[in-house]
Amino acid sequence: MTQSQALDIMKTGANIFLTGEPGSGKTHIVNEYVSYLRSFGIKPAITASTGIAATHIGGMTIHSWSGIGIKSDLSRGELDKIANDKRIGKRIKEAKVLIIDEISMLPPKTLNMVDAVCRRARQNPNPFGGLQVILVGDFFQLPPIIKNQPNNSQATIVSEMAERFAYGSSAWASANPIVCYLHEQYRQDDHDYLKLLSAIRANKFSDFHLGYLQKRKIKYIDAPKSLPKLYSHNFDVDRVNAEMLVRLPGQTKSFAMTSHGHNHLVETLKRGCLSPENLELKIGASVMFTKNSPKGIFVNGTLGTVDSFDPASNLPIVAVSRGQKIMVEPADWLLEDRGESVAQITQLPLRLAWAITVHKSQGMSLDGAVMDLSSVFEYGQGYVALSRVRRLSGLHLLGWNERAFEVHPDIVAKDIDFKNSSIEDSGVFTKMSEAELQNIHDDFINLCGGSPGLSIETDPLDFYPIKKIKVDTLDETFKFWQQGKTVLEIAELRKLTGGTIMSHLEKLKAKNKIKPDEFWRLISPSLCKFLPDINKAFIKLGTEKLTPVFEECNGKCSYDDLRLARLVFDKLI
Repeated sequence: MTQSQALDIMKTGANIFLTGEPGSGKTHIVNEYVSYLRSFGIKPAITASTGIAATHIGGMTIHSWSGIGIKSDLSRGELDKIANDKRIGKRIKEAKVLIIDEISMLPPKTLNMVDAVCRRARQNPNPFGGLQVILVGDFFQLPPIIKNQPNNSQATIVSEMAERFAYGSSAWASANPIVCYLHEQYRQDDHDYLKLLSAIRANKFSDFHLGYLQKRKIKYIDAPKSLPKLYSHNFDVDRVNAEMLVRLPGQTKSFAMTSHGHNHLVETLKRGCLSPENLELKIGASVMFTKNSPKGIFVNGTLGTVDSFDPASNLPIVAVSRGQKIMVEPADWLLEDRGESVAQITQLPLRLAWAITVHKSQGMSLDGAVMDLSSVFEYGQGYVALSRVRRLSGLHLLGWNERAFEVHPDIVAKDIDFKNSSIEDSGVFTKMSEAELQNIHDDFINLCGGSPGLSIETDPLDFYPIKKIKVDTLDETFKFWQQGKTVLEIAELRKLTGGTIMSHLEKLKAKNKIKPDEFWRLISPSLCKFLPDINKAFIKLGTEKLTPVFEECNGKCSYDDLRLARLVFDKLI
């Protein structure tokens, strides 16, 4: 199914399972659908199964949105408490569409709890309380982490699930989503690498494919220092981060975790907390936030760099990618019983981030990465890591084991069912005339109370809308450009990605609204010294495409650098 076909089906209001290989454009389609809904003043609830996934789509975790938090079971009393919470109840009632990204990592019982909360809060017995549900993900990627936890003493409303995956839940069955299986590929542009990834996905990985990877094996000492490092275990991540911290000049600042409550409950909190018991930082340290900010300033997974330390409080000030600087204050992690805290830990919501686990990398697209797959222990873990990289030339492997090239055998069979369902479901809609399909789209917009000509911007953490008259997207970007804003500043103001803003600038240059010499303000001193070589590469190859120039320059510059360079050149060929 193509992206446009999937988007047309979404617009009908049907429940959807949007899937496809890594890089097939799932997140892009979600963003397109969100923009479409907001153009009619309709509020979608944008969520994901993990904090890092939520950052990729500009949302929050489904656990926070639904109010279930870290609960593994729900009693009727707990269900009523969540549904009657003023803030949670308001956002569930006001939502018309619920999007859950990275559904592969959501346990079936959790999806059942979300379904139960939506039905109760909306006082509607239909699946998810009558919300349109868009489930997004790829079950070949990382599966849910299932922990053996005892049930609460109170009777629970969600029964035990024998299935490991969300598609085995009763909530999935009752929602009965239409399968939209995307078959196009947008991340990888390396044909041989695509064949290798497809072989892993089909459980047909062979010595022939291994030959490609053996050429990318390196020693740790030869690993490019500037590339992110992916490991399967936290132990290796912590080791690399500690090594990088030692290399930084300056004084180390230490922040110790504090706690109170029952010892075994405190230990449970510590095991589930991403912040370390003793956090050591220096100016220049790469860090990641480990908790959502109550005010929405940052979320679990936000990346940044320690800029300085506040002279009065000694607290770190972190610069994030949007250009914003945040003084990071201690946060609390709690365990409650009947509304009372029985255990609490307090620590800065940060951890070092030069190296990350494969789990944290899911959803990322990287020009290059260093990976150690020698300790992979979970089906799909190696596949997720390898599929983060756009091409074989950007891959640097320290090692691997046999599990690194295996996917869950149950998913291979289930994937055939998903593909067949997608073909059948798409056939129904392709038989409709354009007018018939448009009428269904209009009916759903009317059902949601949508209004043409208005757009809505929504803070994902509170879902309070601000309505405004819809304007031309290029004109809006051009207005901020004329004010002297940077790409990141415009992206933040417009709630769009930096890549989207770059596309706008390229179109504005093509329309002759922005002259090439105006783009020099975007060029950093480090990029400036490479401009002559980049210009020669474009001219030598006789193309304006980025991939051949990237390879000609031997990866000295990123794709973003090449896009910036292309903007300042008047004529390339």
